[in-house]
Amino acid sequence: MRNEGIGSWTARRARKTPGKTAVVHGGTRLTYAGLHERATRFAHALRDLGVRRGDRVAYLGPNHPAFLETLFAAGMLGAVFVPLNTRLAAPELTHCLADSGTGVLVYAPEQAEAAAATTAPVRHRVALAGPGPDALGYEDLLAGAAADPIDEAVSLDDPCMIMYTSGTTGRAKGAMLTHGNITWNAVNVLVDIDLAADEVALVVAPLFHTAGLNMLCLPTLLKGGAVVLMPAFDPAGVLAAIEAHRVTYMFGVPVMYDAMAACPAWPAADLSSLRQLNCGGAPVPPGTIRVYQQRGLSFSQGYGMTEASPGVLYLTREDSVRKAGTAGVPHFFTDVRVVDAADHDADRDAGPGDKGEVLVAGPNVMRGYWGRPDETARAVTDGWFRSGDVATVDADGYVTIVDRVKDMIISGGENIYPAEVETVLLDHPDVAECAVIGVPDQRWGEVGRALVVPAPGARPDGEELLGFLRDRLARYKVPRSVVVVSELPRNPTGKILKKTLRARYGDPEKETP
Repeated sequence: MRNEGIGSWTARRARKTPGKTAVVHGGTRLTYAGLHERATRFAHALRDLGVRRGDRVAYLGPNHPAFLETLFAAGMLGAVFVPLNTRLAAPELTHCLADSGTGVLVYAPEQAEAAAATTAPVRHRVALAGPGPDALGYEDLLAGAAADPIDEAVSLDDPCMIMYTSGTTGRAKGAMLTHGNITWNAVNVLVDIDLAADEVALVVAPLFHTAGLNMLCLPTLLKGGAVVLMPAFDPAGVLAAIEAHRVTYMFGVPVMYDAMAACPAWPAADLSSLRQLNCGGAPVPPGTIRVYQQRGLSFSQGYGMTEASPGVLYLTREDSVRKAGTAGVPHFFTDVRVVDAADHDADRDAGPGDKGEVLVAGPNVMRGYWGRPDETARAVTDGWFRSGDVATVDADGYVTIVDRVKDMIISGGENIYPAEVETVLLDHPDVAECAVIGVPDQRWGEVGRALVVPAPGARPDGEELLGFLRDRLARYKVPRSVVVVSELPRNPTGKILKKTLRARYGDPEKETP
């Protein structure tokens, strides 16, 4: 085959294991041969719509076979896949579509209203629910398309997908991941997590997030296992699915595992098929580990980022107790440095335990940010991606994340960049200045809190400000509380002192200092 990218995966799997189950979704069950035929038909349909090498094709919807069919179809043509977060507000979706220059948008019925509200100049819209006044029907396109083999020349260096990550400067930016990035990340997973050919992976984490897609779904399909797609997380539904499908492997964030253990169905749930539980987004709390150990289950944990496709560090099940609290060691084909401001390695030049920024290099690290050479140059130096996270390294080489250079908030596994929220909040006429910090939250790990300096003569209302944000941002990005303050502390150069704000206003029980 001339296609070396992931667009060739369905053909390669179909010739090895055509009759094996590849995808399960509700009452739908696709074999590898069936998945390949549908992806091929959609590739022909996209080509008939004018999609060519390098063109962008976006998908907006929950976990569904069409997500994977669209991804593989785009890969067959050398086009670039753009998965969109279903939690984004219409202005955010418009930005992602316009910024990427998407020509075809495929969307699920649940997102029909959001898709209609976007104003980006998309040439073709394709609705899973069927044709409409402004959309083509997905199944109609497949039914009318050819199923002849497509073997476009695609190399591992060609762009495969653009995954949008919240912007540190206020606008989401697209990490440009190549076919090689995605492939090498999957190889890392297969080496370190040791997936089997009879794996049954429960994919309840959203596929538009890099972990659900690249740490769970695609490695399982590469190995020849089956993926069970669930459109949304429901604790009781997950427990029932594990039993019904004899699930062997799943990924989730800590809040998901806590919700499962708190579900009334937990004590009687049959979890005997589970071989592996993987967690990301935040370290697994000791209490959660103990609850699952009582059921004979243990966690492997990962640390990563969209820009690294996403795997960077991995902590095995065996080490999750012995090295609890650490993020693990680098994945097999990934290299990590922890460096101080002078670029000295904290684990070698400065000594174990000293803090430094996490730098990542390897074949899984992105080519750069789509259309943003300046930001790419700032983020990648001599092949090393600067993560913005601060860590220590112990004598055994295990890395522990201890702080952030960037001000990112992680809430329930979602990354929230305060600058993005602050940019929108400053559009409100009652707001002169603002800052967003993270405060601890028992359920979500942390949530946002907005500190607002009123505009002259204004008396900002907290609930009204939050409503203003809800109309413009994904709900998970909207702070949970607003504190009106007279001024924001700044250093001599005028930079807001976030550390001072966290010390003063970071108590979740207090709305005022």
